[in-house]
Amino acid sequence: MGLYSRHMLPWLIDRAMRQKVLGPYRARVVGAAEGRVLEFGIGSGLNLPLYRAAVQTVIGVEPSSALLDRARRQAAQMPVELIEGSAEALPLADMSVDTVVTTWTLCTIPDAARALAEAHRVLRPGGALLFVEHGRAPEPGVARWQDRLDPLWSRLAGGCHLNRSIDRLIRSAGFRLDRLETSRVPGPRTHTFLYHGRAEIS
Repeated sequence: MGLYSRHMLPWLIDRAMRQKVLGPYRARVVGAAEGRVLEFGIGSGLNLPLYRAAVQTVIGVEPSSALLDRARRQAAQMPVELIEGSAEALPLADMSVDTVVTTWTLCTIPDAARALAEAHRVLRPGGALLFVEHGRAPEPGVARWQDRLDPLWSRLAGGCHLNRSIDRLIRSAGFRLDRLETSRVPGPRTHTFLYHGRAEIS
């Protein structure tokens, strides 16, 4: 798994995240960010070109050094600080960022609840959590298949989970959902149910 995790998996993740169907969701979420932005799982930096003039700087947290190497190629376009580490233990002061952005990341963070608690801690009053994530489907039959497939899928896909209830995770961390939309993209129904929206500290 060392060779796979180090070389193949980052390439596969980058390719998967470049799907054209995901572009409008990514642009909508990232385009609404402003001020000092913290991005969970910045990956290969695909979001960086989408940040607008309202953004002063982006702090990108990513546990994969291989993906961070890719992100550095994008980082020259704007003020960016890249941190190799986990969203579950952020090296940032309380109330020090204006926006937290997470795009297809909460599925993979081992302790997503802890990461969202950290987001709550570092956000300033009035700041926003902007997100687009895949997760647990509303149809009971699909959800049961997600539960069955999740252990194997998680091992193959770098810790990605199919069955997390994103809205519940966000609310449980002390956020108020100002906007929550759901949709599907083409592909297996176990993998393609999306949650996207905006939340503030409640």
